[in-house]
Formats: sequence, C-alpha cells, structure tokens
Amino acid sequence: MPALHIDIVSDIACPWCAIGYARLQQAIMQLNGEMQITVSWRAFELNPDPDAPPLPITEALSRKYGRPADAIIAAQNDMMRIASELGLNFTRMQERMTRNTFDGHRLVKWAAQFDRQSDMKMALFDAYFGAAADITDAQVLADCATAAGLNATEASAILASDQFAEAVRAEEASYQQAGINSVPAFIINQQYLISGAQEADTLVSALRQIAAQPITEPNPDR
Repeated sequence: MPALHIDIVSDIACPWCAIGYARLQQAIMQLNGEMQITVSWRAFELNPDPDAPPLPITEALSRKYGRPADAIIAAQNDMMRIASELGLNFTRMQERMTRNTFDGHRLVKWAAQFDRQSDMKMALFDAYFGAAADITDAQVLADCATAAGLNATEASAILASDQFAEAVRAEEASYQQAGINSVPAFIINQQYLISGAQEADTLVSALRQIAAQPITEPNPDR
C-alpha cells in the first residue's frame, strides 16, 4: 500500500487552512484502504509582528487587500457557510481581531511529542474562529491544550519559556526560502505541492496521481 506523508504549511489565523484541512480529512476518508496517509503541521505566520496592535478583522483585511468593508464581510460570510457545511465552528469569525500566532505554533510543535498536533491545531482554530478568542493569551492557549487532550500546566510552562521558539522560527524560514508565500500549502513526500484549500475530490485525484508515481531516491552526488 502506498504511503504518503503530508506536511501542511499553515497559520492558525488562516480560515482557509482550517477549511483545507477539513477537505483533506474528507479526501483521506475516501482513500481509506488505498494508501496510508500521515500528516504533520508546519508553521507560517500571516501576522508575524508580535508588537503590532490588534485590529478588527474587517478593517485589517480591507486595508490589506484594498477592498471595501462590505466585500470583506461578504467573503467572510461565504467562508462561514463553507465551514458550517464541513462541520467547522466559524460562528464568531467576523468578531475576531488580528493576532500573532507564534505561541500557538510553539504549542503545536510541543503537541507533536504526544501525537496531538492535529488536535491542538483544531482547538486553536475553534478558539479563534468559533469564539473570537485572543489566541495570544496564555490562559486561552492553555485551555486549547486541555481541549486537545493535553496537560494545561505543561502547556503554560512551555509558554512561560522559550521552548520550541527556535524550532518554529527555523521551520518558518525554511518554507519561506522554499518559496511558500501563501497558505495552506500541502507538501506530499517532500516532493509535490498542492496549494490552497482544494475540494476533497480534487485532493483525492491529486493524491492518487502522486501515489502512482515511482519512488525517487535522493542522489547523494547532488
């Protein structure tokens, strides 16, 4: 049975990343029995400045894309509809503020030790889009760890330290150098890139094509 490993480059503050992962889950269910698929989460920050003042999301997106507020609201409403159909909680996504997600990414790295990365990521998505929570707040992040089945006291200790900070920075730099400048990005077996929150059927087709490719071994002379 073919084995595929998918590195998902994403940000906690990216609604399409949550949607893209939900669609990937649908695709994996369709491919059950055809191939083995494992997933790792990789860090990306849409708002990398930790000192930037938080802004209401409509105002921030209107400034960023040069679009009127009503167009931003309409686009957000469309995402809320898609999310609802996928079983995601985007109830308060229009109430959220822009947030830096660096500490959240540190907890996702920590959660990998317990095979809870996806649980941690989904708890963070739920807090940010479902509750419009301040995901820079240590207590909010500790509560997300609890929701992910992890120890909140240990999470708080991580947040009070600089653990996983260098790992997150190195990961972000690595993918930026590789040319990843938008998310979500799905990297399969470190060779193939699928960009954006593709529909489940599109992912199924792409993953089948990739699984059918011959395995290429790295050339030690290159």
